[in-house]
Amino acid sequence: MSFKVGDVMIKNVVTVDADATVKEAAEIMNKHEIGCLVVMKGKKLVGILTERDMLKRVLGESRNPEKTKASEIMTTPVITTSPTTDLVKAAKLMFENNVKKLPVVSKGKLVGIVTLTDLARFQPQIIRLLKRIIDENTPKRMKKVIDYYIV
Repeated sequence: MSFKVGDVMIKNVVTVDADATVKEAAEIMNKHEIGCLVVMKGKKLVGILTERDMLKRVLGESRNPEKTKASEIMTTPVITTSPTTDLVKAAKLMFENNVKKLPVVSKGKLVGIVTLTDLARFQPQIIRLLKRIIDENTPKRMKKVIDYYIV
């Protein structure tokens, strides 16, 4: 049986408006104890904002988090997937694009999010596959997830 992204995705995606400040975004992340937010402009997905974005593009550049908008530091374009995507294909998509989080979109609408950790936790055989496709170009942050879940 082949599992799909829709089987493991988180359906209640926490989002932030593109015009929100980085400080507001950080408060939302802290409140929900999460490491990323999907950035929306109205009902349209326009980016993804991660802790790493905040570290590199706000703290690393000494920008004011109360004046910097989420849209100024978010990662874009966003790599997305569909709920019907096979988990192995989703994992390959993450590695090909060096991302750990994929917003899930159906008919142009945000319906969930899936992370590398979700995939690794859900299906041990995906870990074996990921271990085979890791190479010297794979970022350390992605290797850490795989190493953590390998028994």
